[in-house]
This record gives sequence, structure tokens and C-alpha cells, in this order.
Amino acid sequence: MQKKKLLVLVTAVGILGTSAAVGASGLVSKVNGVLNKGIVVSVNGTDTTLHPVYIGGKAYLPARDTAEALGYNLNWNSKGKEIELTEQEEEAVEYVPISGVIVNATPIEDGKYRLELLGKGSNNWIILTADKDTVLTNETGDVFAAKDLKVGTRVYAEYGPVIAMSFPGQSHAAKIVVGSESLVKEDVIQAVEKTDDGWQVKFGETKDGVTTTTLVLNAGKETSVLTSEGQSVDWADVKAGTKVTAYYGPIMTKSLPPQSPLHYLVIPQANAPAAPAGKMSPEVAQEYREIAWNNLSAEAKSHLITKKDEAQVSIIASGTGGIMTTTDAQKKRLEEIKAANGHLIEVKYSTDQDALLGPLTLVLDPETKEVLGTFIRK
Repeated sequence: MQKKKLLVLVTAVGILGTSAAVGASGLVSKVNGVLNKGIVVSVNGTDTTLHPVYIGGKAYLPARDTAEALGYNLNWNSKGKEIELTEQEEEAVEYVPISGVIVNATPIEDGKYRLELLGKGSNNWIILTADKDTVLTNETGDVFAAKDLKVGTRVYAEYGPVIAMSFPGQSHAAKIVVGSESLVKEDVIQAVEKTDDGWQVKFGETKDGVTTTTLVLNAGKETSVLTSEGQSVDWADVKAGTKVTAYYGPIMTKSLPPQSPLHYLVIPQANAPAAPAGKMSPEVAQEYREIAWNNLSAEAKSHLITKKDEAQVSIIASGTGGIMTTTDAQKKRLEEIKAANGHLIEVKYSTDQDALLGPLTLVLDPETKEVLGTFIRK
């Protein structure tokens, strides 16, 4: 907060028309003035309601109203006989974060770019406009040109505060931090295998009746499986023969077949598995957010990036691996749900530890609405 002071000479002449000074000195002087409403005062090109009063051929403006028009608060310091002008504090704008990958980048008018993102955030699918007001840098803080944004580039973005109520949502990108470029592969899955560390997705080719694996992508907790409309897909529903777009690498082993880390696996919406029965209403989703929040420790909350009411709530298959229970009762209940081929509720939060540990995800029982455990982090 910056403070400026205007000294006021307390004399019969200096206090004319200054009520604060008159009250401070006890002197009163009457003057005749002319209010000229034909003159409009503008600040930075915007007209105000201020009109000058002419006294003795000089124009005067009311101090407090003038200060407000200039973006200051005015206070009278009776001890120092000073007018203090304090800059008005602007309300901090809250932006919405997303970590994701660019799946489409299109130049539009006036040097702007239309960016379609899929990833992790309050909105897993969002269209952002990047323009001259967007703060665009790489991870080291160097300026990055919007024209160099490509499909497959991983980014962290902050957008809003205004979001168009379309599907997907559309907004202005206030900030974009550009990460590494991913390799992109659009192909049919040859095989999906469960491993100790996660999953492997294999791609290959068939020649003369012989099938050969040409690429192996390794998925872990940090990997997101989404439809092209940003809906989460359970690994149990990822099948061989499904056409997908994989965003991976750029690091690859020199083995045969080469292996690489998988960041995002996107299934076209038309090919996506059917959602579990009983689609969740916004009210029910909010109820799960409240329950999950109340079960988080203060330590866990201190690392959250996702706000309380913006946690991602999804219905998932109970056969999903990697769920860690803490009590025998939780373990028993989870096994019962699995045996009945039931579903679970996951509530997912992004944290400032995602790069090291992955997101924080709580698992709830849809019948009792009790927490059953969490997904194992790295």
C-alpha cells in the first residue's frame, strides 16, 4: 500500500472551502464561487461526475471526490495538518488452474490463438484464448511465443475469472507456463497389461500375418486416461482394439521395442465405455466433496491447489487397482464391493506435490458415503 501526503497551509486563505481544515483550525471564511456544470472532468479518458467551482478566477475540485476518482482514499491528519492519499487496493483476481496437454492450437484474429486443452483441473476440457495480455513463459521464466505452441505441448495454465457456460467451457488465458513437448501417436491399442508400477499400453503392426510390438508406453499414477470430452476413464475399461491418441515421451529407451512414459491417453468420445449407471447430480457430487474435505488433515489441505468446491468427483469401477485402506473395516468393505462388481466414488485434488507424488485422491463408498481409503501416490 502506497501513501502520499499533501501539505495544507492552515491560514484563512488556505482553508477556504476545505471542511477538514476548517474543523481542525476553528476558522471559518465565507466565499462566493461559481459551479460550472458545463465542464466535465475526465480521468484516463473516462468522464467523472466532478465539476469545478471557480473562486477568484481559479478552479477548485472537492478533494475527497477527486481522490476517489484518481483511485485514492483520502484521510485528514489533524496532528500533522496533512491530507493523506492512500492507493485503493484492487481485489485479487482468482484464476482457475489446469495442468494438461494442448490437443488443438489454432491462430485466430488479431494475433490471438485458440487452445484446446485436456488435463487435470476443475475443468478437464477447456478452450482458452491466448492474446497479448496472456503472460506466456517457459518453465525457466523466459518469454515464449504463442505461435510456437503446438499440439502435444504440456502446459500449466490459469484462466478466468469469466468462463463461458458452453461445452466445453471457454475463457481467457491469463497465464501459461510451457513445459515439454510430448510425442503424439494416434493408433489402435495392440494390448493393455497390468504391471507392478501401473499399466503398459502396447502398439504394433501386423505384416504377413505376424504381429510385432513397435512401442510400449508405461503408465503410472501421474497418467490421465480421458475421453476427448475430458471425462475420466478407468483403466479396467481400456481395451485392446480401441483407437486412442497417446501423448508420451519425449524420452524413449533404445530397447526393441522402445519404451516411453505415457502422460495422457485420450479415447474418442464415440468409442468411450459407457458411464456407470446412475449419473451423479451436481448436488450429490457436492455432498461427496464436503465429505472428502472433512476427512482431510490440516497437513493435506495445506498442499492443495484445488479448492474445496472444485474437486473432481467421478464414479469408478471397484476393480480399479492402487486403492490403499487404513483399517480392517475399510478393507473388508472394499472387498465386498469388488465381489459385487459395484462402483466407487473418487474425489480428486491437485496438489503442489503432484510432480513428485501425483494427485491426492480419496475413495468413498457410494452406499454408506464413508471414506474407504486413498489411491497410492508415488
